[in-house]
Amino acid sequence: MALEKYTTTVVGAYSLPRWYETLEKQVEARALSTEDMKDAQWRCTQAALLDQEVAGIDVVNGGEMHRRQNNRHAPPNAMLNFFWQKIPGFEKDPTSEYGIVTRPKPITPKDEGVFHPGAVATGKIEYGDLGLIDEFRFVSRYARDADSVKVTMTGPHMLAKVAHDEYYDGDLRAMMMDLAEVINQNFKELEEAGCKHIQLDEPLFAVGGITREEVEAAIEANNQCWDGVTAFKWEHVCQGNYAVGEDYDGQIGHRYFDIEPYPTEQICNLECDAIMNEGDMTPKYEGLLKDQQLAIGVADVQDLNVESPYTLVERVNDWGGSWLSPEQTLITSSCGMNHLPREVAFGKLAAMAGARDILRGVLAPA
Repeated sequence: MALEKYTTTVVGAYSLPRWYETLEKQVEARALSTEDMKDAQWRCTQAALLDQEVAGIDVVNGGEMHRRQNNRHAPPNAMLNFFWQKIPGFEKDPTSEYGIVTRPKPITPKDEGVFHPGAVATGKIEYGDLGLIDEFRFVSRYARDADSVKVTMTGPHMLAKVAHDEYYDGDLRAMMMDLAEVINQNFKELEEAGCKHIQLDEPLFAVGGITREEVEAAIEANNQCWDGVTAFKWEHVCQGNYAVGEDYDGQIGHRYFDIEPYPTEQICNLECDAIMNEGDMTPKYEGLLKDQQLAIGVADVQDLNVESPYTLVERVNDWGGSWLSPEQTLITSSCGMNHLPREVAFGKLAAMAGARDILRGVLAPA
């Protein structure tokens, strides 16, 4: 299965309102209810979808807006805590912020003293409803074309690597494979609900201390997630985009996980339809990419400036034009946009759509 050349898509996370945290504090003070917060999250989901469609993006989503409660630990609380709380095997605590028991866990040697609240696996990981169908049904209800809606999901390596293991005795592969079974069942149910685009996110393939064997085990677990799934399969592979500080908004992150060599050869063994990358990593795929399409992350989310469509076209040509065929080329951003001001995020989406039209010959080049 292949998409039309230069099809545009989002990575997942969209511009997060600064007032999310204020709302959460109002819920904690019992001035608002949890249902009020959920209502705000779903309204933001509608706004994120509308921005994408108005900008001209082809494959859209809900911006992952309903997965966040605040600006702290973003995006990890949307990638990790949101799903850990739904999976049996991770210790629960209904009184905690995320509904699970967490302990601090270092994120990267690049920033000492920076930790994420990691879940604790105290039992065998078993099936849980990850909420993907509810997300798809909500977003597709408002989308111009339900077949263009994509649902994103954190990959088994990320979910296992950042958690504390008190059950698997250090066997990360076994933990990942159990998570893959849970994800696979949810993906099959999501596909039955009508979803045509599904995505896995894995940012830790070059994290400090990772071995080739661990990457290969992670690839195996990711491929297991796709077993029997016929929807268009996206794999987003990045090296992190987290900022440090009291307030996440307005800060531009850096690549936390570009410690070890970028394992392009192993990444190309992903049994997916399209790999989404950080654009400047594109040359590393030359001679290794198989029959997958490559979504080049040309819109730089670590830059507060909005690029022109012509700049994005130049990046496509510079990074892949000499070897990557138009039919294999798709367009995306380098990572999620949750930390960007809305006008900047929207501008980058519109530039991506403009670059597509130039490359397809719909708009004349500069």
